[in-house]
Amino acid sequence: MQKQGNIRKMRTDLKEIVEYQLPIGEDVVQMNPLVGKKLNFTYLGQINCIHCGKKTKTSFSQGYCYSCFTKLPQTDESILRPELDLSYLGISRDMEWAKKNALQPHFVYLAYSGNLKVGVTRESQVPTRWMDQGASKAIKLAKTPNRHIAGIIEVALKDHFSDKTNWRAMLKLEHTEGVDLLSEKKKAGGLLHPELQQYISAEDEVFEMIYPVSSQPEKIVSFGFEKEKEYSGILKGIKGQYLIFEDGKVLNIRKHNGYLIEFSVED
Repeated sequence: MQKQGNIRKMRTDLKEIVEYQLPIGEDVVQMNPLVGKKLNFTYLGQINCIHCGKKTKTSFSQGYCYSCFTKLPQTDESILRPELDLSYLGISRDMEWAKKNALQPHFVYLAYSGNLKVGVTRESQVPTRWMDQGASKAIKLAKTPNRHIAGIIEVALKDHFSDKTNWRAMLKLEHTEGVDLLSEKKKAGGLLHPELQQYISAEDEVFEMIYPVSSQPEKIVSFGFEKEKEYSGILKGIKGQYLIFEDGKVLNIRKHNGYLIEFSVED
């Protein structure tokens, strides 16, 4: 198999084992069957903005040119800090986009991905968001009518729960038997101001994700195409948006949105 094109973040499907597909140009490569095989990557020295397609020397916010980064609503600061979203007041870089994205139901969730964390995602992004983060378990904590309120709840819990994924811990073998998300949900709900408790979700299902990982290296080293234009290695697993190789190196695909590469598989 040999492909050439701009790569995008891997698509996921929640099955018994999470299924991954890697978009390369107009093609989509099924990644799960490639675990155990040798993959070859060559970066061709070109990045194209994932929004406008323009060539860019530097990728901003995981795949955008500078112009799009400074103008698009999906690269606004409120994406990383949802409490700053003001679209509920009619303030946005693009109100039509906001109506379809920020002014939609959102979930505040608890997830275990190497550490217990609190996060926010649009209702339509469940469970995609959890798989992108490599979460082994997740539970819905609160459901809100917009992104802003979800962000307020997240901020209220940041002193008690991390809001960042520890990617190194996430990529290591996890033992989650002692992680009681339902108990943590009750704890988190009790920490909220009564005005925010009205949004606590009645759904108590604990979602569990199993990833296509055959073995995990003891030492993990991240690499990128800017410094390592060519790489070959045996794929040992996929978790979150990371490809895990036999030599301990890991490649964050989402970080390389828009990179033009040649890709091949050795049988």
